[in-house]
Amino acid sequence: MNLIALRRGCAALALPLLAGTAFAQDVTLKVHHFWPPQAMPPTKILAPWCERIAADSGGRMKCQVFPAMQLGGTPSQLIDQAKDGVVDIAFTLPGYTAGRFPVMEVFELPFLTNSAEAAARAAWDFYGKYGTKEFAGIKPLMFSVHDEGYLHTRDKQVKALADLKGMKLRAPTRMTNKLLAALGATPVAMPLPAVPEAVSKGVIDGFLLPWEVIPSVKLHEMVKYHTETDAKHPALYSATFILAMNQARYDGLPADLKAIIDKHSGAGLSAQAGKIWDESQAVGRKPAVDRNNTFYTLPSAETDLWVKASAPLYDEWVANMDKAGLPGRQMLQDARQLLQKYAK
Repeated sequence: MNLIALRRGCAALALPLLAGTAFAQDVTLKVHHFWPPQAMPPTKILAPWCERIAADSGGRMKCQVFPAMQLGGTPSQLIDQAKDGVVDIAFTLPGYTAGRFPVMEVFELPFLTNSAEAAARAAWDFYGKYGTKEFAGIKPLMFSVHDEGYLHTRDKQVKALADLKGMKLRAPTRMTNKLLAALGATPVAMPLPAVPEAVSKGVIDGFLLPWEVIPSVKLHEMVKYHTETDAKHPALYSATFILAMNQARYDGLPADLKAIIDKHSGAGLSAQAGKIWDESQAVGRKPAVDRNNTFYTLPSAETDLWVKASAPLYDEWVANMDKAGLPGRQMLQDARQLLQKYAK
């Protein structure tokens, strides 16, 4: 065999090896979120998901997580960072971008659910039926809802609707802003990272939050009073979360890595996240109890007044869906039926 033939033979042998190397190339997914690193969602939901896809891919696919907006921007920009490919995955609230995802806002209507797991499962199904067009350029890996949302105040215990008048209260989303206004308070739209400073400086008198997140930002040390709703009623409010992946990044993955993403995402991940949020409530509440903060549970009759005051938000949501050419009343009925289906 002459030298030229030998070189050609070696090159031919090398091509499959090079192709195999390219196919097995490591994939690092850049993940961005707004929570401090020690918060429950990144440690109990995101980190285990990253560990599962790494293990299932034999280490070929892994996450590089950037907490607390380390890559810049604001929490309201996270969804576009994922859509535009600035990051591969964002863990955020669609509701941080007011009015952009009105279909999925149905799960942020007040007094709708008191089970994060049931709401997460329902939200995933509802997205598949009604919400896909809202998320063009994004591949949702999960929808979830946090544990029951309550009212936490610095200097004044809220026991009745009348107590809310004139109070400046933080809300995370457009729907919760509307809720506070309907109840007579002055809503202040604000993402989580801004809340501690706003409370400490008296910019706001209190805030809506679930228990799970409060210890991670030490807000139980900045307020004294907590107003909860009776467990017989659905929660005062809920907010919807998304683990959003850039669609082009997903589409560009090898088929086997796409399959791993699919295996560990979707309905199963949504349900897992909801269950974790439900289980986090007591743990998140304990530091406020240990600090001897003051708790008040709204009596059933008073809660009924709050429900009545916020009822027009349902009609408004239905009307907005109708204006968009969607069957608003049927959608609301479907959301409620899904919640009943998954309720324990």
